[in-house]
Amino acid sequence: MAPRAYWKGTLKLSLVSCPVVLYPASTAAAKTRFHLINKETGHRLKQQMIDAETGEVVEGDQKARGYELAKGKYVEIEPEELDAVQIESNHSIDIDSFVPREEIDQRYLNHPYYIAPDGKAALDAFAVIRDAMKDQDRVALARIVLTNREHVMAIEPLGKGLLGTTLRYPYELRDEADFFEDIRSPKITSDMVELAGHILDTKAAHFDPSKFKDEYETALKALVKRKAAGKSIKPEEREERSSNVVNLMDALKQSLKSKGRSRHATAKSHERRSPQRRSAKRSRRTTTRHRRAG
Repeated sequence: MAPRAYWKGTLKLSLVSCPVVLYPASTAAAKTRFHLINKETGHRLKQQMIDAETGEVVEGDQKARGYELAKGKYVEIEPEELDAVQIESNHSIDIDSFVPREEIDQRYLNHPYYIAPDGKAALDAFAVIRDAMKDQDRVALARIVLTNREHVMAIEPLGKGLLGTTLRYPYELRDEADFFEDIRSPKITSDMVELAGHILDTKAAHFDPSKFKDEYETALKALVKRKAAGKSIKPEEREERSSNVVNLMDALKQSLKSKGRSRHATAKSHERRSPQRRSAKRSRRTTTRHRRAG
């Protein structure tokens, strides 16, 4: 059964347009979640809104939205006033420009969506837009209204479809200078950098998300399973972190040596197994010949 579309509309490139559907590309449904419960009854708890000053419970018809002008001073915003400034969705993704992929700052990437053609009639126009972007190796920047807010979306080919990622606005990003300005530039020797480079080479790999392991999620599932079976849980003692100050050059050298030993041990292991494998193969071939002879 196909998932339900999150959004339906039209993808527009100048005078070319085609109906499309959006699906969230990420999900948190598989994550372990907990509810607040009453320890005595085991019943789930219900949250209530409490007046911060009086401590009284506030009913639904008394709740309103307010913007804090100063400490403890709010201006109330009516629902109809919010409606007046909300952007009405025209259910379209309007492509404004195409930019080189490498120019998109990764910090701006927000929520990913899969974009697919909506019906057979949309296939031709969809394929034209998708394949043109493949040929040019460019990413489209478009505007889309989601949940009453206009978002900038980066759109790029992904397999047979398109990947649309909403982008953050500049005001949503913190300036890196606020965090990096006090970082000093120590004197690092070229030997240290070269040694670190060798360590990097020993850990060279390709991006493979299938190897990502959420150890905490695995532990949570095991915890819930054991508790549901009535088994007790005892926390393991954590090892204390070493506070020793290590000489950087010595640490680099030791890291490189340990990697070298690991590779050497792996090679020796393969060498030890090889004669056994060859012996096993010879034994199998001899047995096969005897069977045929018999």
